[in-house]
Amino acid sequence: MKQALTAILLALFAWSSAQAQTIDYVLWDTNQLPAYQQCAADFEAETGITVEIEQLGWGDYWSFIQTGFVSGEAPDVFTNHLARYPEFVSLGQLVDIQPWVERDGVDTGQYYEGLAELWTRDGGRYGLPKDWDTVAIVYNKDALAAAGVTEEELNNATWDPETGGTFEEIIARLTVDANGNNGLSPDFDANNVEQYGFVTDFGGAGAYGQTQWSWLTHTTGFEFNNGTWGDEYYYDDPRFSQSVQWMADLMLDKGFMPSMEDQGSLGHAAIFQSGTAALVSDGSWMIGTYLGSEFDVGFARLPIGPEGRKSMFNGLADSIWVGTDEPEASWEWVKYLGSEACQMVVGESGVVFPAIPSAAERSLQVREEAGVDVSAFTEQAAEDGGTFLFPITDYGSEIQTIMSEAIQTVGLGDAEAADIFPEVNEEINDLF
Repeated sequence: MKQALTAILLALFAWSSAQAQTIDYVLWDTNQLPAYQQCAADFEAETGITVEIEQLGWGDYWSFIQTGFVSGEAPDVFTNHLARYPEFVSLGQLVDIQPWVERDGVDTGQYYEGLAELWTRDGGRYGLPKDWDTVAIVYNKDALAAAGVTEEELNNATWDPETGGTFEEIIARLTVDANGNNGLSPDFDANNVEQYGFVTDFGGAGAYGQTQWSWLTHTTGFEFNNGTWGDEYYYDDPRFSQSVQWMADLMLDKGFMPSMEDQGSLGHAAIFQSGTAALVSDGSWMIGTYLGSEFDVGFARLPIGPEGRKSMFNGLADSIWVGTDEPEASWEWVKYLGSEACQMVVGESGVVFPAIPSAAERSLQVREEAGVDVSAFTEQAAEDGGTFLFPITDYGSEIQTIMSEAIQTVGLGDAEAADIFPEVNEEINDLF
């Protein structure tokens, strides 16, 4: 009897141990799923810990995470975003991994400068960097050739909020109405456009306009706020209003850009890939999507503004939910995701630029070997003063809601940017 009881207890212990070797991981980018499935397989072979991966679209992803917090069924580990993590920290939903980082001697200096620090607050650390991104201009090579616009012209375009510079001129040349007139012709019909010169997801810009307009606003000297974890925003800066209004006028007055309604119903990427727009601004994580177009695409540098070229430098990280039943196993997975071993696998896929330089270089090489030049993104990241950080502050969700409504109001022509943003800025700063 005693031997039988011992056998049962050992079996239960073995079953319990086996259960402890499985963790859940969630991400939103379907293009990156294969690379992380390979990382999970390699990780299991090395540690014996099984990682069950689930991929959800961006629209459902954050609802899933937040609902999981409330229900107590959130994934053990999930891909986190700088716009979301301050709120999750304030709600006490993320594990502070700094003690483990110190215990295991993880070198946070192995990542691109500044990325690891983005995920820290008051001595705590809430993620290890996985990748980074910048913004560039994606272009339809056939459309450029038909309009007589050279790739060199586009790569050296200038911009200012008063005149639009040569960048607006290029957009006008690439905009063609049903009669074959471009946007520079006196006969151009802005109400009957067949090919727009430019498209972006203006209505989805929210508070930060990473791919939509931040690469313009910040060339004027505008800054979002008074620094990381700051408590004062500057959306009342006239340079911000003027820059956003310039883009809105491309839609509302000039006919060079699809209306916000069309952008919302069709999607900016789909509009570009259908050949209905010749240029689109987007992030490096979208490279693979645009390479799937039915025409040849290229990736150009951002236009040169009053203070040079500027792109938001954003980075994702993997975080551990505070309610996980497997904290040590979850940490081992996060540590592996942040290691060169996994990030080289991600780099080999060429989908994104990993946070470790050697892996990012491999991603660049993969694209070069395939005959695709994506240096517009990496050159922007390497350029002195060419990037600015995502504004990490408290009240991110509230700020996003307030600014989303304001941006859409301007994009629909229901208010001028100069009239609405000073009031909006006061509302935002009152949150602090």
